[in-house]
Amino acid sequence: MSGIDVGEELGARAAQARALALLRIRSRALAVVITPAAVAVVLFAAGAQGHLGGPVWDGVRWAVLGVAVVVLLVAAAVAVAVARARPAVSPTVPVAEEGAPDLYRLVRDLADRLGVPAPSAIALTPDCDSWLEDRTHRAHRGGAGREARNTAPVLVIGSPFLWWMRVAELRAVLAPVVAGTDSSAHPDIAAARRFVRGLDAAVADGAAPGRGALRAVPAAFTGWVARLLLRACREHAAEMERCVAATASMRAQGVDYALRIAAQEQVGLAYAGWDRLLTRVALPAWRMGRWPSRLDAGVVSALTELSRRDRLADGFTSRLGERPACDLLEEPGIADEATSLLAARLFHGGPAESGPDWAPVDWQQYPDEVVDRKWRTEAARLHRVLDAMGVPPASVADPAVPTLARVMEHLAGPGGPGGPGEELAAGIGAAVARDDAQAPAPGPAQQTASAAGADTLDLWGPDPLPLFPLQPPRTGTELLADHVAAMVCCAAVDTAGAAPGLDWLDGPALLVDGERRADLAVPVLSLVEDGDPDPLRSWLAEVGVRSDKPVRLV
Repeated sequence: MSGIDVGEELGARAAQARALALLRIRSRALAVVITPAAVAVVLFAAGAQGHLGGPVWDGVRWAVLGVAVVVLLVAAAVAVAVARARPAVSPTVPVAEEGAPDLYRLVRDLADRLGVPAPSAIALTPDCDSWLEDRTHRAHRGGAGREARNTAPVLVIGSPFLWWMRVAELRAVLAPVVAGTDSSAHPDIAAARRFVRGLDAAVADGAAPGRGALRAVPAAFTGWVARLLLRACREHAAEMERCVAATASMRAQGVDYALRIAAQEQVGLAYAGWDRLLTRVALPAWRMGRWPSRLDAGVVSALTELSRRDRLADGFTSRLGERPACDLLEEPGIADEATSLLAARLFHGGPAESGPDWAPVDWQQYPDEVVDRKWRTEAARLHRVLDAMGVPPASVADPAVPTLARVMEHLAGPGGPGGPGEELAAGIGAAVARDDAQAPAPGPAQQTASAAGADTLDLWGPDPLPLFPLQPPRTGTELLADHVAAMVCCAAVDTAGAAPGLDWLDGPALLVDGERRADLAVPVLSLVEDGDPDPLRSWLAEVGVRSDKPVRLV
């Protein structure tokens, strides 16, 4: 027996030992519950045999019986609540076997090579990670039973992996994940996981708002009991999962191990590109009521651009000549669109379906539909705030004309503590908050259509959207700098022949003579923070922007 086999066997035994420890905690809780009933049985049996007689013992017998009944009723109510609690399921896009026969074949072949059960289904998630997820609860499968309980877990694959990785790299990365189905099939480990997941779901249900007093008190008590049990299970559950992961990793070492080491570099690169694409490219579009419908395809462009700029990523684009993993899907465009919409809901809180105020946009339309519209919307907001503050126009002859000179003169002029920029930043922050509050929220009214069908987020729980905000709230100074930069870009487009563009790593970009100008941030910050307009005036003169000319706003 090799060292890998010995380590795998030891890891499996350690995971089973931890699972048995979790089940013993459940057994001890059951023992505590039935102890009063057992004492009552002993007392009544002793009385029936002529022992422990007299009125005192009769009173003790009936008192213990009453306590036993109450404890059993409360325990039964808690057990029913835990059993009915719906464990959260990660929001994913299901992939049917008819839509990806090659992907299912790859996963099944991988399971055969590893000697483990194949996953029951495959789903995609807009994240750079992959895992197995148990969906055998009756709320997830529409019923309960031994057949459903013995179903293998679902394989969840990060959608950026399919577009960036090659087929061989994806197989190498998925090997240790698929190897985890062997532990999931073990009855003790599966029972321990169901126990912990049920407790976790009961805690979440107990903390859910919106219940009346009659329902809130029992739910809170159930959550308190489940929290006590979870505290006792915490160490054993963590160690069990660690041992399961170690066992799966050892089992997978016999499959594409050398390739997996190189593929892990692609995992880190994909994560960096995906994070940059969401925060710099997708987020501005989401804020404008547009959601990019090809995010996964955008990852390839973003990472190709990263490899062009960064010497550490040099050479990674040479892999692009090999077959991409997204070719394993019959309709990769449809899958990309579904995961892109799910990403918008998770990270921004957008509606479940497209509409007039929530429309898809492709990458060719991004500069006009998102970048130009974003700039002009922010420039219009900036001038509305200046109007509310009573700032005089730069041109007395035509006071209704919005110009960049008005903004620069105000920020460069004298003011109170903090300068004129502080008051304007506060006004911009309030205007942005007011516009965000007036925007339609992704509440029940917008999800009526999806409520009739199967909504992807129905099984997640009552948590409000977005589930994972990408950025913390921006300060007033940051918002003011963005609005001034937007005003400058609008003036450049309208007076100097510039054009809106898309940079795959930095998002909205200003193109002058077809080249991106990335040096605007420093002069804008000098104007906003220091009240010094000279750097910006020099930049405008170099580009050929006329600050006194009118600018078209939204």
